[in-house]
Amino acid sequence: AAATAGQVGKPRIRPGAAAVAPWGPGAGPGPMQSHTQTPQLTFSKLPPTLTAPFEPMTRLSLYRDSASANAGATLLLESDDAEVIAQALAERGLGYERWPVKPELPAAADSAAVLAAYAAEIAQVQASGTYPTVDAIRLGPDHPDRATLRQKFLSEHTHSEDEVRFFVEGRGLFVIHLEGEVLQVLCETGDFLRVPAGTKHWFDMGSSPHFTAIRFFDNPAGWVAEFTGDGIADRFPLLD
Repeated sequence: AAATAGQVGKPRIRPGAAAVAPWGPGAGPGPMQSHTQTPQLTFSKLPPTLTAPFEPMTRLSLYRDSASANAGATLLLESDDAEVIAQALAERGLGYERWPVKPELPAAADSAAVLAAYAAEIAQVQASGTYPTVDAIRLGPDHPDRATLRQKFLSEHTHSEDEVRFFVEGRGLFVIHLEGEVLQVLCETGDFLRVPAGTKHWFDMGSSPHFTAIRFFDNPAGWVAEFTGDGIADRFPLLD
């Protein structure tokens, strides 16, 4: 259902290759820097309940981008209706789909198991010849660098390629900064999101992260960001 409101306070792996993740202990680039890291992927343990069937509540919140420290953010639209979300994102050149979730995936599944479970869906995305590199990443509340990683991805940045993610389990908040607007997309299990290259955005995993995501890349190097140096993320609500 959609609703409007007023003021809100501040608040690759190539098939057959070994999985790697561009997030490593101590990683944290400064503003206006490009960054790529590919240390060995280590899966954090997630609560077993995350793989149990449940009804996700994906949510879209649309704000004006004129928030300030004094005025806060003006909420223009909020909806948890999948059709409303897909239409609103499509009108702005963003892609959103709901994929069937594989309930048989165990909580301790490693990257190879995650990719194998969604092999058909991955092949369908790659059929057009785009996103030849794919990996799976998992972050749990026990990750030793969770606070550092959260702050890093909360900084507004862009990529020279599309950012494409499928949430196998858990949740995360993607925030997209367009002309005059800020869209917050609370992604839940089963959500597939595509953010076009060059789009300003940031991501909040929360203070106690718990998600597994499949990531699609055009660039074999994986996650490479250009940070804008804009502190706009500080003026909008966080995941928690």
